[in-house]
Amino acid sequence: MECRLCGHPSTHKHGKAPNGSQRYFCPHCKQTFNERFDTLYYHRHVSPEQIRQVLQGHSEGSSLRGISRTSGLAYNTVVSIVRAASQQALLVHNAEVQSVRTQEVSGDELWSFVSKNRSNASPRN
Repeated sequence: MECRLCGHPSTHKHGKAPNGSQRYFCPHCKQTFNERFDTLYYHRHVSPEQIRQVLQGHSEGSSLRGISRTSGLAYNTVVSIVRAASQQALLVHNAEVQSVRTQEVSGDELWSFVSKNRSNASPRN
């Protein structure tokens, strides 16, 4: 397994955590970490189903307080899950979208905003 802290390829098993998850040791950076490190499940006492329910509700446009009521989780837990998911999505986006080449860029929403505010679109002398 690759080290999730420094990226070094040679890590080895290093016992188990009290919750039963596998721990790993990186001889390069001398750090230990578990298999959930750097995921949405790290340091959370929430089931994967509850996390899925929170993210599903958020993607459908439900309010965070409404998600908190329906999932039975505290409001701050819901906010924490949504923030962590958005940070993970940002990392994936930044890593994957840099190599995308575009030929055209469309500005439909921008144009509809500008056309509604003609005073902003008038040419300057």
